[in-house]
Amino acid sequence: MIRDVQLRINGQPRRLEVDDTASLLDVLRNRLDLKGARFGCGAGECGACAVLVDGEVETACQLEVGHLEGRTILTLEGIGSPERPHPLQQAFLDRQAGQCGYCLSGILVSAKALLDHNPDPTRAEIARALDRHLCRCGAHNRIMDAVSLAARRMREDATAGAPLA
Repeated sequence: MIRDVQLRINGQPRRLEVDDTASLLDVLRNRLDLKGARFGCGAGECGACAVLVDGEVETACQLEVGHLEGRTILTLEGIGSPERPHPLQQAFLDRQAGQCGYCLSGILVSAKALLDHNPDPTRAEIARALDRHLCRCGAHNRIMDAVSLAARRMREDATAGAPLA
């Protein structure tokens, strides 16, 4: 059924007239031109389409937009910008933590959720938080190193009183 759905996406209120059974992934990519969340498996198993819904990691390919009325959604585009990257994005660049990059948007979203809840995760906690993400490039060690580096930098910035992205 076509209806108005109101969401908050990347900090902005959005009113959309959409089929309420459309996937959030379809709406993000094809209606709002937010290409960060990617189509991978379409079954919620690979993590390429991960977004935060009210601060929790969700697979956008499995969420019907009609069930998200009034919810807050954060995509990769809402995490940082080229001019002002989030510490996670900068750490991924500094550690060259991606190769093809297809999985990275979902990984960055999940890593942000982890650091929002746990600013000093162990390597095992990072591995657990990212376990749902499939990466075929073999960049796992660099990805884990980048999340650790971002966590350290964010803690240092918080201690120094610097604003975070």
